[in-house]
Amino acid sequence: MDFLKAIVNDFKGFWGLGGFLDIVKSGNYGKFLTYEGIVSLLVPLTPLLLLLEIIRAAFYKKFRVINYKVSFFTYVLNSFVGRVISFAMVGLCIKWFLPIAIFKTTFTWYWFIYGYIIWEFAHFIYHYLAHKVRILWCLHSTHHAPETMNLSVTYAHFFLEGPYADLIRTSICILLGVNPAMLFVIMFVDGFWGAMIHVGENIIEDGRLGFLNNIILTPSHHRVHHARNVVYMDTNFCNLLNIWDKAFGTYYPEDRSIPIEYGISRPMIKNSFLDAYFGEIVALAKDVYRAPGIKNKVLYIFMPPGWSHTGDHKMTSVVRKKYFEELKAQK
Repeated sequence: MDFLKAIVNDFKGFWGLGGFLDIVKSGNYGKFLTYEGIVSLLVPLTPLLLLLEIIRAAFYKKFRVINYKVSFFTYVLNSFVGRVISFAMVGLCIKWFLPIAIFKTTFTWYWFIYGYIIWEFAHFIYHYLAHKVRILWCLHSTHHAPETMNLSVTYAHFFLEGPYADLIRTSICILLGVNPAMLFVIMFVDGFWGAMIHVGENIIEDGRLGFLNNIILTPSHHRVHHARNVVYMDTNFCNLLNIWDKAFGTYYPEDRSIPIEYGISRPMIKNSFLDAYFGEIVALAKDVYRAPGIKNKVLYIFMPPGWSHTGDHKMTSVVRKKYFEELKAQK
């Protein structure tokens, strides 16, 4: 009974209506103008938009349960494990690194701007490493496995990715002086927009969002990030402010003449949750087992995906370089 009760409570928690209903029951609607009230309004927006996305797809006879399978099972698994570890990691990082921070800031609007730029930098570092270090890609690849884009993809993560991401991001932010209370607000904004950029073509066909495409990272940019097209691979690592992508040369806008193909480059078992969740780990284990010598075994773990001890590299940097060279030769 306790297990069933936990499932029911988790289902209710998924919709994020607790804070909203508490304010309505209290009758103090002025709370909606406070930070707590704004959060209570924004939290349910993602699951409700997901529901709208599913209803709209069903109405136009485009809904396929299989498109949500990997994300659903991943969310169910992670809801009991990943979130607890992730919250604990944030707390530990603040405890460990706050005393040795280079300097400390206060919760003001100008330090908030500083804090968000630092957060975006920390997010870029975590995200870049997740694509460039094989063992970390094993954790991140689950998020890229779905072959369609919809809001449910925001819930598709390997349970250890959250703790790893929070270790990197929280540590950098705290060491560079971001106020802990302010950091939690930044994390909320980041989480909210991080969900919104996964909205599918079923809701917003053109994800460039007009003039906003030149200012912030839009669903269009993130669709490019999730593409397995060679021209798009390993680009747009930022989440809201794309300044670090532009600074480090990983920014790439959507080319509407190139249809996006979602998923990862490794051949997968079609619509398999187990392959999406554990497939990259199994592939890495096989490469490590077959590699000659300790050095090559270690390199397979820490080199980018596609690295080979034979020298026949299939890394993104190699594949993209060859692609653009051939494109240039054709022109």
